Amino acid sequence: MLRQRDIVLIPIPFTDLASQKKRPAIIISSDAYNASNEDIVVVALTSNIEPREFSVELTNDDLEAGILKVTSMIRVDKIYTLNKSIVIKTFGKAKPYILAKIKDSLSKLTEAHP
Repeated sequence: MLRQRDIVLIPIPFTDLASQKKRPAIIISSDAYNASNEDIVVVALTSNIEPREFSVELTNDDLEAGILKVTSMIRVDKIYTLNKSIVIKTFGKAKPYILAKIKDSLSKLTEAHP
């Protein structure tokens, strides 16, 4: 079963939907959601480590399982709901504090401004 915090390889569409690319992503949907739905909710990873708003750095020290080829950035502003059947493989799991950082960044992303 796919679980929250799993790092997966998945085809992710470009924002214009013209094409897609196999990319790593972290599952942010809850285990309960993942067990009862055909879809998962993920945020994309990128090897472009240029600091940007709504990004969280991810290194091998941040994993409880698996290995990253390179230090990566979690793009919290790149959220996708995708069918579980298109997951190519699972190759790691982020530590719980990384999910907390993702949630904090997501909260800032969706914050209402008066």
